[in-house]
Formats: sequence, structure tokens, C-alpha cells
Amino acid sequence: MEKHDCHSATHEYPHPFVHEVKMTHAQRIRGIILGSILFPLRVTLAAIIFLIIWPLARLRLAGLSEEERSRPVEGWRRWFFHPVILYLSRAVFLSLGFMWVKVKGRRADLKEAPVLVVAPHSSFLDMLVLCPTQLATVVSRSENTSLPVIGALLEFNQSVLVSRKDPESRKKAVAELTGRLTSNGYWPQMLMFPEGTTTNGTALIKFKPGAFLAGVPVQPVLLRYPNSLDTVRWTFKGTKWYEALWHTVSQIYTNMTIEFLPVYKPSQEEKNDPNLYADNVQKVMAKALGVPATDYVMEGGVPVSKLGGLSLPVELPARETLSLLHKHGAGAQEVEAALRRIIDQCQSGAEESEISADELASVLGLMDKKTAINICGFYSKDDSVDLRQIYLSVAALSGSLSFKSLLHKAFTLFDKDGKGSLSAEELSGLMGALLGLPQKNIAELYAQASSNGQLTEEHLLQALTTHPTYQRVVNEYLQPEEAGSQLLNGKAENNNGNIHNVSGSISYNKKFE
Repeated sequence: MEKHDCHSATHEYPHPFVHEVKMTHAQRIRGIILGSILFPLRVTLAAIIFLIIWPLARLRLAGLSEEERSRPVEGWRRWFFHPVILYLSRAVFLSLGFMWVKVKGRRADLKEAPVLVVAPHSSFLDMLVLCPTQLATVVSRSENTSLPVIGALLEFNQSVLVSRKDPESRKKAVAELTGRLTSNGYWPQMLMFPEGTTTNGTALIKFKPGAFLAGVPVQPVLLRYPNSLDTVRWTFKGTKWYEALWHTVSQIYTNMTIEFLPVYKPSQEEKNDPNLYADNVQKVMAKALGVPATDYVMEGGVPVSKLGGLSLPVELPARETLSLLHKHGAGAQEVEAALRRIIDQCQSGAEESEISADELASVLGLMDKKTAINICGFYSKDDSVDLRQIYLSVAALSGSLSFKSLLHKAFTLFDKDGKGSLSAEELSGLMGALLGLPQKNIAELYAQASSNGQLTEEHLLQALTTHPTYQRVVNEYLQPEEAGSQLLNGKAENNNGNIHNVSGSISYNKKFE
């Protein structure tokens, strides 16, 4: 059950960021009966243990100055509190049904591997891995310190804290992390989940370089849940965290296997390039798990795959938009009419192309503002959207324009001064609009497409249609596909199976003209 190949991964799930607990009718009835008994008993017992842990975790650093807290805890504070919290932590998971944890391989000592890298990351229940690793130090969001019990445990653990909203915090965290990993045994062993988010386990997503920045040896650690029901996973879409908890606790027991692989010692080239180091360790772990190593990553809370510096959305906003419009009665003619109204407004000379959900509802001919808000949500985090994003991404998917015509429209919309050349910032906006997702790193494409500091429409068209990397972006994301035709013809089908990883390839017989 734990082993997937590329084929099964892309058919059972459209991508690693969605998971649903699949149960038969009999399993659901059994779950309801057992859950009504086990869930309240187990959660209550876990809560009681947490209430005991809370003050004990705080006591470990109580009375210490900031300078003392910045050093590893030693002496009686370690030999007394550490085993107490370790056993109580194991008791929490025992109360939730994790009766047995099978450990394979040998955990490397601190001098052999200062950091343990753990994958795949499935849910908050993965933290059970901390028990066999003797409560190794972790990296966590600084916002978590305000949570009851969790904040106390992070303080106890002397975790490296980072705020995702503060660039300076990230810099400080990287410096602190590097200092600890290169302390030659002064600081305890660290444990990190290099994927940075939870997945369904059908593939390993791209590893973040944090654990590999220091260039020290790492020990890969594999997590498996060999159970008849895959209840533990909590992903971007599908099963929610509380559903995962309910389904897991409602089982009589849940199995977990932790496997320590041999220590991976980086080459000089990998020490110089943390991203290469991370990619190579990802491949080793993926091979051991029997799943593909992919370029998927979570970026700004959105699942994407990376190619040539571009961020490619796993779930196309245009597809979601067309599906939603169809559900509200918009057929091919209505969609084409809406696209004409959008481009007319974009070309009307208005300074701003950003509009509110109310205005979008009017442009799209929607009676329901909520639908317009949902469409805005496919493209941005607030109730507004750039009309150019909707027009270009939907026009690309629907096939209402040839790619050459589509690119001409896009170039004209972003070349506001009519100078016939785009800056790097304007190219970023253009590609973001075509793909329906902001693009933060287009340096590679800009260098490929520009000539003598000028990026003309002709040069951009040539780069996108002839360069192997960007030709794939065009073929796989910016050409009309079956999903678009089906939606425009009033046949809303789930074609998530067609969403692909950029490490694979899909052949299209498309014309650019």
C-alpha cells in the first residue's frame, strides 16, 4: 500500500496535494461505532497528558537569562526534564492509538549526522518521529509559540523559530540553523521535514534547501503508515486535519514505521550548491520509498511545479474559472462574450486593470457575487483580481485564440508605453497573467528572450516556442486542452488526471499559428 509508481500516483491522485480517506460502507459504519467510543476517551486522555506536559516543559528553562537560553540546556535540567517529556510525549501518541512503532535501521549519532531529514510529511501526527529520535530539535514558525502546550514544547525543545512574513526573521533563522549544524556537537541533533508541507505520499515534492545549507552530512529518515486505511494524511485539498484525527483515533490501532537510511555525505559540489544537495537526497529517499521525486512545491500557499524559474500552477485557475462559470449556466457563447467584454475593458485606457468582485460579476454577467468572489480567490488572496489574468489564462485554455495571437494581446497589454519592448518586471506580469499565478523569478526566461537589453514580442515568441524548456510551458499550460473544450461545450469533467509533473512529458499536436 505504501509503494506507488509514477503511473499509479498520477491516476489515483491528480497531484501530491490532495487526499481523501477512501472507505467502504461497512468501514464507515464501523468507524462511526468505534469513533463514538474511542474518540472522546482517547482525546480526553491525550488532553490530560498535555496538561501535565505544559508546566513541566516551561520549567525546563524557567529562571534562565536570555543568554543562558541561547545555549544548549545542560546539567540537571536536561537529565531530569528530557526523559520525563519524552515518555509523556510517547504516552500522548499511545493514547491516540499508536500502540507500536517499528524502527528500521540505526539512527546516526550527532557527530555522524547533525541533521535528520524526514519524508514524506503527511500530517501533524508525524511528530511521533521525535520520540525515536530523542526529541531532536526542530524548526518551527514563530507564530506557533503562542499556541497552548505547543508553545511550551517549542521552548522546551529550544527550537529554531522563523516568521514566514518577515524576511529578516528568515535570515536570522538561516544563520542560527547553520551555526547549530556546524557546532561540532555543541548543539543537539536537529530534525527537519524538507518538503515544508504535507502531501498524500504518492510522490516526494521538491526539498527546501534549509537542511542542506550548512553542507554537513544528513541522515534520511522515511515515514510509512502501513495500515489498511490511509487515515493519517492531511493535505492542501481533501481530508481536513480534524477529519484525519477522527478517522485515525477511530481505528483500534495505527501502525507507523520509521526507517533510518545510511548517512548521506555531500560531495564538494553539493556543499557549494545546497539545491543540488537537496535534490540528490530527495532522489535517494524517493527511490527507497518507491515513489517519484518531483518538482512540485508549495509556494505562497499554492501548489506549483517549477520549470525554468517559472512557477506553474498545479491546478489551473482558468480551469477552475471555466468549471465554475459552467455550473452557473455559462456556455461557450457566454464565455466568449465575457472574454470580449474583459478585453474591451482592458484596452479601454483605464489606468488600473485590477477590479473588485462586484465589478467582475458585472463583466462576467454573473448574478451571484459569491461566484465572482470565488473566481477572484483562484487568482489572488483578496476580493479583487487583475482582469488581464482572467482574460489571458482563460483565453489560453479555451482556445479562443492561437498562441501567437494570445501572446500579441498579452504583449500589448503589458507594454503600456507602446515602446515595443518589455522590462523584466513587465515580463513577470505578462507570464503571471498567462499562467494565472504571480511569477517571482523570470530572470532565466528574460535572459533567454532578450537581446541587447531589449525584449521584443518577436524574441519572446521565439523563446517560448523554440526553447525546449519554455516550449513545454507553452504546450502544457498555454495551449487549449481537452478540459477547456469540454467545459466550453457544457461537459464539466474532472480532468485533474491531466495535470502533470514537469519532470514528465506530455505530447501535444498543437499549432502556434
